[in-house]
Amino acid sequence: MYILWILLIFLALFIVRIVKGPSIWDRLLGLNLVSLKVVIIIIIFASFYELAYLLDFAIVFVLLGFISTIFTARFILERIKRGRN
Repeated sequence: MYILWILLIFLALFIVRIVKGPSIWDRLLGLNLVSLKVVIIIIIFASFYELAYLLDFAIVFVLLGFISTIFTARFILERIKRGRN
């Protein structure tokens, strides 16, 4: 279970990256990494306690994280193209 604590520390570091990111792309990358770490934590927790239904939640969370990253990146690119930084 020490791996969960290590992942939580990395999760906190990525949240700091979201808050302090020098550009919007760094913040988007930090958000994507937070989503990934949450999924890894759910999978480890599910396998440790043998809760198979949590894997379904992990799959849904991965899909939502991917879709939100794509839509956010497209939104940012459209704003940059229009000249509204």
